[in-house]
Amino acid sequence: MVGPRSWFGGIFFRNGNKRYGNYERILDYTLTPLQEQRLQMLKERLNVPFDENRPDHQDALKALWKASFPETGLKGLVSEQWKDMGWQGPNPSTDFRGCGVVSLENLLFFARTYPASFRRILFKQEGMRAAWEYPFAVAGINISFMLIRMLDLYSERPKNLPGLNFVRILSEDEAAFDVLYCIAFQMMDAQWLAMRASYLQFNEVLQATRIQLERELCLEDIHRIQDLPAYNLLYK
Repeated sequence: MVGPRSWFGGIFFRNGNKRYGNYERILDYTLTPLQEQRLQMLKERLNVPFDENRPDHQDALKALWKASFPETGLKGLVSEQWKDMGWQGPNPSTDFRGCGVVSLENLLFFARTYPASFRRILFKQEGMRAAWEYPFAVAGINISFMLIRMLDLYSERPKNLPGLNFVRILSEDEAAFDVLYCIAFQMMDAQWLAMRASYLQFNEVLQATRIQLERELCLEDIHRIQDLPAYNLLYK
């Protein structure tokens, strides 16, 4: 049996930015002051590790639980209850080590901003589900990591076309990364259902989601995050 840890980052290091290598010549661009500012702010978020001893990180984790299970009290930050949300064990902090606190921020943003979509996916309310489903929370961390790699956010500035277009979108909406995360999660779940996937096919589903999202970010008429065709999935 393959555990959730075997998923993490497995497909992304193999793919890197090779798909858009041919665009390097047109990516000699200059960021506007606003783009530079917002990109830097996003990068600072990516560099913050989850610290289970920080009160604000603890509060965010409690808020995520309350948004997910408003009628069920949380017994503690270390509790078997967390497995109901799809964490690997009773202590979610061990899962955040792979991507930092931004993955928690992404999940909390999703729960608060698009609660209906969040709950549909959390509780697997749509479609014919597999007998062996993907764990929701760990999948969310993988999606955060996928977006960071896809948009080339660990570089000084993006060197691929999806990343460049995303920076332009970011200048229009400072919450663009969080909204894109919500879109990606909804796309992934739709892809999961379309492929009739099961647990061991998660990486394949996530890769298909990445390819679809890259294509949408490369469309010429995308100027705002709301222009992405998949944005409407959040309101279906």
